[in-house]
Formats: sequence, C-alpha cells, structure tokens
Amino acid sequence: MSGIRLEGAGTLFYKEVLRFWKVSFQTVGAPVLTAVLYLLIFGHVLENHVKVYGSVGYTSFLIPGLVMMSVLQNAFANSSSSLIQSKITGNLVFLLVTPLSHWAWFAAYVGASVVRGLAVGLGVFIATLFFAVPGFAAPGWILVFGLLGAGMLGSLGLIAGLWAEKFDQMAAFQNFIIMPMTFLSGVFYSVHSLPPFWLGVSHLNPFFYMIDGFRHGFFGVSDVSPWLSLGVVGASFVLVASLALELLRRGYKIRH
Repeated sequence: MSGIRLEGAGTLFYKEVLRFWKVSFQTVGAPVLTAVLYLLIFGHVLENHVKVYGSVGYTSFLIPGLVMMSVLQNAFANSSSSLIQSKITGNLVFLLVTPLSHWAWFAAYVGASVVRGLAVGLGVFIATLFFAVPGFAAPGWILVFGLLGAGMLGSLGLIAGLWAEKFDQMAAFQNFIIMPMTFLSGVFYSVHSLPPFWLGVSHLNPFFYMIDGFRHGFFGVSDVSPWLSLGVVGASFVLVASLALELLRRGYKIRH
C-alpha cells in the first residue's frame, strides 16, 4: 500500500464537488423531478394491480428502486461528464502538469461522483416520502449498497470518460450500456415476474444485485440473498475500479 499517493486529492475532490454543486438545480434538482414523475406515472397506473413481497404496496416497492437508479445514473454522469468536458475544452492539461498520482485522480473523481449520487438519491427519497414511506428493515444494507453502487458507477464513468473522445461517444456509452442495464435491473418490477429466459438474463446484470440488495434494506426481503448481492456488487466494484486505476496509471487517451 506504500505506492498509494493521495497528495492533492482533497483539492481535486473539492473542485469536482463544486463543479456540480454550482449548477445543482440541473445536476441534483432535475434528476429528483424525473424520479418523482416516474413515481407518479407508474405508481398511479400499477398501485392497485401489482403486489410484491406479499403485502408491500407497489408505490413503496418502487421508491427504493428509483432512489438507487438515480444514485447510479448520476454517479456515472458526474465523473464521465467532467472528464469528457475537460478533454474537449482542453483544460485537462492543467491537471496533467500537476504531480497528482493516478490514485489521487481516482479518489477525487469517484469520491465526487459518490457525493453527487448520494445527494440525488437522498433528494429523491425525501421527495417521494409524500407518496409512501417504505420503512427501514436493515439500514446497514441501504448504506452499503448505496456506497458500493455509487462507487462502481463513478469508476465506470471514469472509464467511459477516458475512452470517449467526443460527446456522441459518451452518449452512446450511456444510452446503449448504462440505461439498458439500469432499466432491466428490477427498478420497476420484481424479476420473478419475468419469463424464465429474461429472469436468467437479469441475474447476469450486476445492476440487478445493487438494486435488489438496496431494496432489501428497506423491506427485509428481496429476490435473492443480500449476501449474494453483496458478493456480486463487491467483485464488480473491485474489477471496474481496478480497470479505471490501470487506465489512469497508463494515461489512457489523456497523455500523448
């Protein structure tokens, strides 16, 4: 661990947090509004037609999924948008001339992504309390999966930001990878309501385990064991974070 150097990470982290917080109406407020609209539409249509986990109402079931979906999408958006904007505008060079290590870059970008993801998730949760209160059966699982999910998507955003060279590449990454994996993860439904083929496909999606484990923290029940979800999400985070660190160490597409 002696090779881990974090000098300057705090300053870069502060800069990244300030970057999204200065436009919080767009970066925090807008995602909260989007989640509330999802709740209004799906909750109104399906509340009296869908029951999950026995006695859990559909609106209560939906809230943790929307919270986690917002955490994941905004954690990814924070690190990916920051890097691609810096690359295209040319101001990334000011970071490259500093003695920041790849560990410092990773800690700052992913740390800021976690802050934004959790801020949006908290905003969504508070806003949706007017419609239903889901309960807190096991708060520890809520915190663990919230942090791991935000950290993993922040790391994935770093990878996407390093890989992409223009905005349409970033949009393609988000539209063809992040969005499908998010919406096919059980945000709006229990995967046990799916046909066998799609149930099997869902179990190959790490986003499913993030949302299912997160939801377990509210209701104490879930589609799979929270320990299995923790193992899958933990392994996925280590894999994605390791790849992001290696790309930063090599200066992939940022050093020529």
